Amino acid sequence: MLPATLLVVFALCAWQVAVDGPLRTLDERLGRAIAGSPFPSPVAEFLADLGNAAVALPVLGVALGCAVWRTRGAARRWPAPLAAALAMAAVPALVAPLKALFDRPGPPGPLAGETGFFPSGHAATAAVAYGAAAVLLLPLLRGRLRGRLRGWLIAAVVLLNVAVGAGLVRRAYHWPLDVAGSWCLCGVLLWAVLRVRERNGPRTT
Repeated sequence: MLPATLLVVFALCAWQVAVDGPLRTLDERLGRAIAGSPFPSPVAEFLADLGNAAVALPVLGVALGCAVWRTRGAARRWPAPLAAALAMAAVPALVAPLKALFDRPGPPGPLAGETGFFPSGHAATAAVAYGAAAVLLLPLLRGRLRGRLRGWLIAAVVLLNVAVGAGLVRRAYHWPLDVAGSWCLCGVLLWAVLRVRERNGPRTT
């Protein structure tokens, strides 16, 4: 049910971008307002950079290493790390053709005049890298504070992705719908990784 809902929302965003609908008009108005906000540019730039592959991929790499090391010798637990790696590889395979297809102009700013902004590659990279890392690490948490640590980890991943998206819009690297569209696509990928882990990996309960 969740993947279908996310795909429907993505289709709605994509349709509005393609036909220059009212949602796109509202999106661009909101994007300009956020880009012109007093939020400090250096902080926004730092947050946007968290979506760079050079930052996000090592985080996922560490999580993959931890998951493989902790489950070494248990072949049935390998599918989850493999699914996470495949989900990460699927990001450019999905995003690049969609960028070319929609060819959306970017917001006024440092990338003004360029096209191919929907969906956001940085938002997608951050969502899958940090989200998949959390999916892999959650079952490895141990101790009496496990429940609380799981909550903190999930909250941290959500806040981190929101921060990346806000940074991208504040620095006029993307419109809000570019970010939202990426989140919808990556939500489907993360759901698939979670399902693989639940079927093959250690439980979090």
